[in-house]
This record gives sequence, C-alpha cells and structure tokens, in this order.
Amino acid sequence: MGSSVDGLASGLNTSSMITQLMQVESAPQTKLKTKVATAQTVISSYQSVNSKLKATKSAADSLGSLASWRALTATSSSTGVTATASGGLAGMTGNLKFDVSSVARAQTSIIKVADTTAEGTFPTSITIQPGSWSTDSNGVDQFTAVGDPVEVTIPEPRKADSLTAAVNSAADANGVSLGIRAYPVTTSGNEGVVQFTGMKTGAASGFQITGLEGIGTNGSGLETTAAKDATLTVNPGTAAEYKVNSTTNTFSALMPGVTIAVSKLETGVTIDATSDSTAITAKMQALVDAANASLAEIKSQTAYDPDTRAGSPLTGDFTVRQMNQSLLSMISNGLTYDKTTTVNGVESKQSVNFGSLSQLGVSLSKDGQLAFDATAFAKAYADDPTKVQEAGMAFGSQVRTLNDKQSKIVTNVITGRKDEIDSLNEQIENWDVRLAVRKESLQRQYAALESSLGKLKNQGNWLSGQLAG
Repeated sequence: MGSSVDGLASGLNTSSMITQLMQVESAPQTKLKTKVATAQTVISSYQSVNSKLKATKSAADSLGSLASWRALTATSSSTGVTATASGGLAGMTGNLKFDVSSVARAQTSIIKVADTTAEGTFPTSITIQPGSWSTDSNGVDQFTAVGDPVEVTIPEPRKADSLTAAVNSAADANGVSLGIRAYPVTTSGNEGVVQFTGMKTGAASGFQITGLEGIGTNGSGLETTAAKDATLTVNPGTAAEYKVNSTTNTFSALMPGVTIAVSKLETGVTIDATSDSTAITAKMQALVDAANASLAEIKSQTAYDPDTRAGSPLTGDFTVRQMNQSLLSMISNGLTYDKTTTVNGVESKQSVNFGSLSQLGVSLSKDGQLAFDATAFAKAYADDPTKVQEAGMAFGSQVRTLNDKQSKIVTNVITGRKDEIDSLNEQIENWDVRLAVRKESLQRQYAALESSLGKLKNQGNWLSGQLAG
C-alpha cells in the first residue's frame, strides 16, 4: 500500500525515503546473505580438495590391489596366433607350446542347380536333422543325430528362393531357430548353387539334410564340409602331450589370465606370459601424480599472500593445511608395515622395516612435491619382484588409509557447513517476512502523512479564501 501520488502534499520523495529506511532495516539480513556466500565459497574449496583426496585414494587403492601386480603381457611366436593378456587375480606367468591341429569352422552344405530361377526344381519338403560331427580313426567325418528332426515345407513355386526362405524361417518344436542360413548363389547365367551354412562354429553345431538327393546338376546331391572344433595339441611329441578343443577359435582357459586366438593350422607355436612391469610402473606413477595434485590443491586453497595481505578460502583451516604435512611425513619417514606369515598352519605377524621409499623410486623434491624415478622402480622390480610387490602394496594401502581418513574429515566439515547454510537461509527467509511487514507499515505511515498534510493544505486554502472575501 502506498500514496497515490508520491509527495503530493509534502513535496517529499517518500518512495526514496522508504527505500533508504528499508536498506537500514535489512542490514542484518544482508549480513546473513554475505555469510551464506562466504560459506558457499568455502564449501567449494573443501569440495575441490576432497575430489583430489579421493583421486589419490583411488590411485592408492589400485596400487595396493593384488590384481594390479598380476598384470601380464603375452607374446606369440606366430602371426597366426594372437595372445591377449587380461591379468587379474588368476593371472600367472609362464609359457605354453602347442600345435594348431585344427581351426573351428561352421558346417557348409551346397547343392548345384542348373537353373536357380526354375520352378518346381525342389521337392515339396525336406528334413533337417540337428547333430554333431566327429572324425574316426581313418580321418573320415561322422555325423551323429542329436534331438528330433524338423520337416521343412517348400512352398510353390518350389524354386531356389522358396527353398532358402523356408529354411531360414524354420524352427524346431519349441520354436527355436535351427541356426542355419540358406541362400542361392548364381555362378554363371542361371546356373548356381544353394548354400546352407551353420550360424555357429564347432562340431556340435552340425546338421544333416535329407530330401535333396539326386536333384542337383547331373543328378548330384548335397556336398558337405563338416563343422569342426578348433584343436590345440599341447606339448606335442612329449609324454605330457594332450589336446584341447574349443567350439570357437578362442581359448580362454588354457593359460590363466591369457586368451589365445588361432586362425590357421600351424606347428611349434609358443606363448609367453610375463609380468607387465610397464603397467605396474604406470600405477606407481599415477599414485605420485594424484598425490602431487592433492598437495598442490591444498597449498592453493590455504595460501596467504603477505604482499596483498589476502588469504585463500581455507587459509585459516589448520586441519586441511596439516594434511599436506601428513603425506610428506609418510614419505620422508620411510616405509614400515606388518607382514603375515604362515608356518605349519599357524599365522603370525611380523613388522617389516622396508626403509626409504627411494627403493621404489619415490622421493621428495625441494618444492614439497613427490618425485618418481620410473627407471629405478623398474630395475628394483626386475631384481626382486616379490619384495617390491610386497612393499608397493603396503605403500598403496597406507596412502589409501591416510587419504580415506582425510576425505572423511573434509566430508564431515562440508556437511556441517551445509547445515549452517540451511540455518542461515531459514533466517533470511524469516527476515523476508519481517521486512515485508515493515515496508508495508512505512508505506501506510507515509500515505497517512500525505493524506493529513493534504487535508491541512485544503483547510488553509479555504481559510485564505474566506479572509480574502
């Protein structure tokens, strides 16, 4: 509520006066808003520090994981055989020698036809029998029926397209696809073949078709290349020789942590799986980089410039500043850890004083950062992989524990500051109501003042008129 015409009777700018009075009235609310803005800036700084601490924890967790130290690199002596190392807890170093005795393939059956477009070329139906293939002692492929046969009706006009469409849509009694794809191929003019191909490789994915006997070119029937498993002959020519089969050309369980893929017949193939020191070195480098990022962020957020006498959002936070010192002290004090050993089934713990982390290539630089010598680490790992693995895992575990503790402290502070902001915002909202009431009161007061002055002015004008008359 306000006067209809600002300062009509008094000549005063009442709106401006009310605005200035409200600025004075709202001073406490303005201070609260400033506190909220400051607290939000501080929270952003805490969150920035916390993100770096969590990144360091993640890198330390990776270094402290046994799976990281089981990283492998695999090489093959053959261009026709590839070896891919997956590593992991099951990964093991070693080598394997074998012959590729056979490669996996899908079954292919064809029938030659004089005219792929001719109608009535094929019978009204054929029968497809699922089964598997094996090879007898004479090297002859043998088919063994598995499951029930499926009768496939060939619709009119019973030409090549009709046959292949019927086979492609055929399913067994349970509605499961037969896993066969058929298609016509024109070879010359209208001559061609109808080809039936299994969708899966491996001897167990075979089939046999009856009903097409003698209807091909010159009375020919189906010509079949049997489905076959891939077979490796391991340790060939020795007393330890054995064979391993796969329905595909991939063997994933032959060497722990290594997948082998074959593409052609070959003899004398050697696969070597060795520890991937490059990957482990990268894990250590990643931890050092993450730790340096944390150190730099904490230093930035707590910095103070004596020339400008300006501080950073967390300059006065001793807890955060102390986090840098904790990590640097851990590096400078060297590595000590507990080791569990088992003798005759009895577990016992012993303290291991590993000493300076420079043995792992980790040291402190003059500018308060961590330095990492990858060459020194690689040499130490090559000289004594067991010792370096044990110490590296212990170091990663200790850094992870430290950063986890620090991150929880920062998280709790952030939570407390957010609660404080919520409380301040609630007070600000209460002030909104209080100030609105006060503004309305001032508007009524000045409106009443203008009204009273207007009446007095009218009375004065009347009296002046009367006196003049």
